Amino acid sequence: QVQLVESGGGSVQAGDSLRLSCAAPRRDFGGYLMGWFRQAPGKEREFVAYIRAKTGIIDYSDSVKGRFTISRDNAKNTVYLQMNSLKPEDTAVYYCAASRFLISIFHSDYNYWGQGTQVTVSS
Repeated sequence: QVQLVESGGGSVQAGDSLRLSCAAPRRDFGGYLMGWFRQAPGKEREFVAYIRAKTGIIDYSDSVKGRFTISRDNAKNTVYLQMNSLKPEDTAVYYCAASRFLISIFHSDYNYWGQGTQVTVSS
């Protein structure tokens, strides 16, 4: 069982930055595809970014490309989401997730989830 714990959410102004962290206290963390998803009130959970195990291959949704950066530190069993130039439409609960798939943007392919952290961006 992979337990994921997110942190770093908060309330900011448009244009500000936040960095989310996801801790996965498990020794085989490095073998998992790690993703970030978000869900705004009344909307479906949507893909934000993933970083592939070992190779570090990355992908982003078009809505965050150029503003968000995903990274991972396998030694610390932690994945990060640096969010710059935040917009009000980025307001959502952000979830960290882990998958045994090589790559996926579909939340149904992710087996393990954190509890979520709220990000609120005001204009």
